[in-house]
Amino acid sequence: MNLNPKTPSLNSSWRLVNFSIGLALVVVLLGGWTRLNDAGLGCPDWPACYGHFVLPPAHQVEERILIDFPGHAVDLKKGWLEMVHRYAASLLGLMILLQAVIAIRKRSIEGYPLSLSCSLLVLVIIQGLFGMWTVTLKLVPWVVTLHLLGGMATLALLVRLRQRLKALKGAELPTGRHAEPAVVMLVVALFIQISLGGWTSTNYAGWACDHWLVCHQGNVIEYDFATGMNPVVPLGPNYEGGMLPAEARAAIQISHRIGALMFVLSLLLATWRLRNNPALKPWLGLVWVVTGAQIVLGVLNVVFQLPLSLATAHHAAAVMLLLSVMAVYGRACVKRKRTEVIHGYLSPG
Repeated sequence: MNLNPKTPSLNSSWRLVNFSIGLALVVVLLGGWTRLNDAGLGCPDWPACYGHFVLPPAHQVEERILIDFPGHAVDLKKGWLEMVHRYAASLLGLMILLQAVIAIRKRSIEGYPLSLSCSLLVLVIIQGLFGMWTVTLKLVPWVVTLHLLGGMATLALLVRLRQRLKALKGAELPTGRHAEPAVVMLVVALFIQISLGGWTSTNYAGWACDHWLVCHQGNVIEYDFATGMNPVVPLGPNYEGGMLPAEARAAIQISHRIGALMFVLSLLLATWRLRNNPALKPWLGLVWVVTGAQIVLGVLNVVFQLPLSLATAHHAAAVMLLLSVMAVYGRACVKRKRTEVIHGYLSPG
């Protein structure tokens, strides 16, 4: 299948979206690594770090702190973790800006995802603001959770943009912009579960339970869902390490487990609804495999009380789960192959 010579080339968009997806993966994984290493406040200021965009030697940083950041203990390792994340996120923002500019220039191509490209630009700008607020508001949980969700949404929309471009330049024709409702429900359930995972992490509730099935085996514990799930918290305090009582943190972790069950039920429904689509079976199988691995990692994190290696693997598996679900979503939007000329743009190849 080849583009008509009169049709503007999509090669620049294709290369850029592929690079952007790879970079977005790096950014999301770096964000998790930064959070799990308690480096969210590795830099006390934004967008610089201790007043520098490239961290100076330790003795210079310490002198700067004495003047501008009294009471803040310097940790260059955490500062570098935070700055590398910012560098990568800034580069991703530039790539998405270029994608939007290209989309505007190619808006004459019928079916080109202009609105999706521009929506990504708006989202990445909002992400930058939440990155700033993460520091200036000292890790207030709702900001950090929304920042995580924004990163995952950016990755998901980039994948969707790639799918739309592939359909435009390649072998498949989407019959609509929306997939089977059960698959849409699956995507929604996944983002709800990601938000609950982020809420668990940002409230430091991963240590709240010491048993993988019940929260505390042999002990009766009261769950404070009203406090634990309440996003309205005072601004000003430093939320590093968490501030909620044990009952509220336990309620948060139990909510995360309930969310996992809801996701599995949504996956069962999607699998049943798509059981007669042979093209989707391998991808649904991949989702099941990653889901199983994620459940095992979740159990191991509770059993071993959140070691850094397992917590990082749990975060990486969530990213993999998002990619596999988006693969199912994209293919659920595709109903037939291109076998004929479409609007004079494409011809069989």
